[in-house]
This record gives sequence, C-alpha cells and structure tokens, in this order.
Amino acid sequence: MIHIKVIIPAFNEADSIAHVIKELPDTVSEVIVVNNNSTDETVQNAQNAGATVLTENRKGYGYACLCGMAYVAKQCETPDIIVFIDGDYSDYPEELSKIVAPIIDNDIDFAIGARVKRLREEGSMTPQQIFGNWLATFLMKLFFRATFTDLGPFRAIKYDKLLALEMQDKTYGWTVEMQLKVLKKEFSYTEVPVRYKKRIGISKVSGTVKGSIFAGIKILGWIFKYSIK
Repeated sequence: MIHIKVIIPAFNEADSIAHVIKELPDTVSEVIVVNNNSTDETVQNAQNAGATVLTENRKGYGYACLCGMAYVAKQCETPDIIVFIDGDYSDYPEELSKIVAPIIDNDIDFAIGARVKRLREEGSMTPQQIFGNWLATFLMKLFFRATFTDLGPFRAIKYDKLLALEMQDKTYGWTVEMQLKVLKKEFSYTEVPVRYKKRIGISKVSGTVKGSIFAGIKILGWIFKYSIK
C-alpha cells in the first residue's frame, strides 16, 4: 500500500481548513496542518477535522512546509509520497488521486496540479498571479527547457526525492525553488490539469500589493540564481 502524507500550511484559515481536510481521499495516511501564527480558530477546526496540527511561529509559507517535513522525518515509518496543498479551499482536495497517479502508475518523481484556464473558476486567480505564473514558467522554459505552465501549490513528490532537493526557502519562493531543483537534478516530472475555484477569505500573498511584490521578487530571484549556476 502506498503511504501518502499531506502537508497543509495554514495562516488564519478557520473557515476553510476543515473542508480541505475532510475532502481529501481516504488513501491519505495522515494530514498535517502547520499552523503558521494563526489568530483565529484554525487550530481547533483542523484538530476537530482529524488533522495532526503543528505550530510554526515564524511566518512564511516555506517555514510552515519545512516544519511539516521535520515532523515527518522524525516518524518511524517513512512515507512514499508527500502532497502539499493550500488550506484556503481553492483547490479540490479530492483531486489528490489524480495528482499522485503519475507517481504511482508511471514512477514519475514529481507531479504538479496545473490550474489550466479551462478548469479555473472566473476570478479565482488574480491578474498578478496569472502574469507571475506566465513569466516564471516562461523563464524556466527559456533557461532550462522546462515544460511547466504553472507554479500551483497542489503538488505531490516522492519522499526520497523531496529530501534530495534540500529545500531552503522560508517564504514566497518555496514552490518555484522546488520546481527549479527538480529541473536541476533532472528528476522526472509532469503536470496534471486540475480545477481551481475562488478561495475562502483573502489571500495573504496575491491579495495584497506587498505580498505580490515580495512573491515576485522571490520567484525571479530563485530563477536567476539557478540560471547563472
């Protein structure tokens, strides 16, 4: 049996987190919610929905993901696959089965849920998100001949390959760092078209000017860092 664990970074996702947890497939062995300094009922709602809840007080998406990974590393049983998904309910958690399928069936190392236009709810991605995704994936294609079309947060990776990436980014650059390192290490990868809807609540990144600017700087910084190596 394939052992799958899910890591969900969460900052003030009290209204959405239970929906995400409850709609994940039964094939998931553990759902790990990393509370990233929430001031609402995210922790209580996640626990009530059956998740393991960790706390990472240092704010940052990458900090939360690294906290989840550190917890998994201390467990006796090693998972086969780690899935990352946001806690805002913009993805369809039940589509996890589609995302892990290439890993299970075709021995692919890394699979990302691509938020293709035909499957996106209108208004679910901001103009800056759409442009940022296009620019980042265009540059990855230019510098690394990559075929990525999205930086979508709903993604799955073999656990041993995740460890080999030696992830470092603590904030907005986590997703692009992962994709760049997959390219550099020549791991196999694919994209799986997934549906995408308007999130519950306001985005902490794309929903603010400051968040959008810092995310853009981080993403471009990682790409140019790897392009000159």
